[in-house]
Amino acid sequence: MKRKLTYIFIGIVICSTIGFLSSVVTQSSVNSWYLTLNKPSFNPPNWIFAPVWSVLYIMMGISAGWVWAKGFHHKWVKTGLYHFGFQLLLNGLWSIVFFGLKQPLLALLIIVALLIVLALTIKWFKVVSKFAAYLLTPYFLWVCFATALNFKIWELN
Repeated sequence: MKRKLTYIFIGIVICSTIGFLSSVVTQSSVNSWYLTLNKPSFNPPNWIFAPVWSVLYIMMGISAGWVWAKGFHHKWVKTGLYHFGFQLLLNGLWSIVFFGLKQPLLALLIIVALLIVLALTIKWFKVVSKFAAYLLTPYFLWVCFATALNFKIWELN
């Protein structure tokens, strides 16, 4: 149990660090460039993003730690965690491209890749732990929403 808690803690720290770094990039233009964009009617208020992402990063960290605690020597654990790491990099890259580089079309391509890799991560996590896979479901749904939002922002601008 102590080992599992350690892995969960490390998972939360890693995911929260990516989230923090993404928020730094986001803040660089959320109150300037982003305000000038035409947005769809379903665009949520800006204040909602930080609490939603905070909860999602914690759930992601718990999920990754839960899988990691099953033993990195297992083929399916490794496969799942490699996918998880790749999707986490795409997650951070999206913020850099959308907010940092102000490139909604390129960001759209990245978020579509993120969705695909995240779906594969969930698939592999489910082999190891259904609980860990279910913890990623809200994140998957939020990224689906974010993909639609990214598409509409690109289309409207």
